[in-house]
Amino acid sequence: MKGILAIYRRELGSYFASPIAYIVIGLFLVVTGYFFSNILGILVERAMMAQMQAMQRGGGAPPDIDVPGLVIRNFVGVISTMLLFLMPMLTMGVYAEERKRGTMEMLMTSPITEFQIVIGKYLALLTLYVTMLAPTLIYHVVMGMYSEPALPWKIIWSGYLGVFLLGAVLLALGAFISSLTENQIVAGVITFVLFLLLWVMDMGVRGATGAVGEIFKYLSILQHYEEFSQGVVDTSSVIFYLSGIVLGLFLTLRSLDSMRWRRA
Repeated sequence: MKGILAIYRRELGSYFASPIAYIVIGLFLVVTGYFFSNILGILVERAMMAQMQAMQRGGGAPPDIDVPGLVIRNFVGVISTMLLFLMPMLTMGVYAEERKRGTMEMLMTSPITEFQIVIGKYLALLTLYVTMLAPTLIYHVVMGMYSEPALPWKIIWSGYLGVFLLGAVLLALGAFISSLTENQIVAGVITFVLFLLLWVMDMGVRGATGAVGEIFKYLSILQHYEEFSQGVVDTSSVIFYLSGIVLGLFLTLRSLDSMRWRRA
C-alpha cells in the first residue's frame, strides 16, 4: 500500500506542477460551460414557444417539457463525446515520458512492484479526471436555483456515474497504449485513433440487427453509457465498464512485465 501511495503522490504532484493539467481542465470547463449554456438556452426557448403556441390555440394546457431533465441528458452526452478527444491528452505521457527520460528504468529497479506502479499511476489519473469533472456540477446547482420542476438528482448522479465509468475505461486503455512507446505524441495519436474508432463503431452498430449486431452493441462502450444518462443504473453495464478497466490495467501490467524481461 505504501508503494501505491508513493507513486500516487508522485504522479499527482507532477500533473499539477506542469501546465498540461491546468490547460486540459480549463479547456474542458470552458467548452462544457459553453455547451451547457447553449443547451439550456435552446430548451428554454423551445418550452416558451410551446407555451405560446398552446395559448394561441385557445388557452389549452401547454405540453409538459422537462427542461432540467433534457438539459442533463444532452449535457452528459456532450461530455461523453468530449472525453474521446481529451483523454489522449491526459494519458499520452503517463508511461511514454517516463520511458523517454529513463526514469521508468529507475522505477522498475526500485522495491516498488509493477502492480503498485500501475495502480498508483492509474489512481492519480482518476483523481485528475474527477478534479476536471467535479466543477461541472456547479452548472446544475445554478440551474436548480431557477428550475421548475425541481432538479432530477437521480438522473444527474446516474449520468455522472456513467461519465465517470466511461472516462475510467478510456484512461485505462490510454495508459496501456502509453506504456507501449517512448514517444508521447505517438501514444496520443494512437490513443486518439483508437477512441475515434470506438466512436465510429458505436455510430455504425446503432441500427444493427441480428446476433452479430447485438454482440457489437454490447461491446460498444457508448451504448452502455446511454442507460446511465436516462437515470438507469444497469448492473450489467457497471460490470462491463469495470471489466474494461481491469482489462486495461492487466494489459498495462503485462506491458511493464515485458519491459523488465527485455531489460533482463
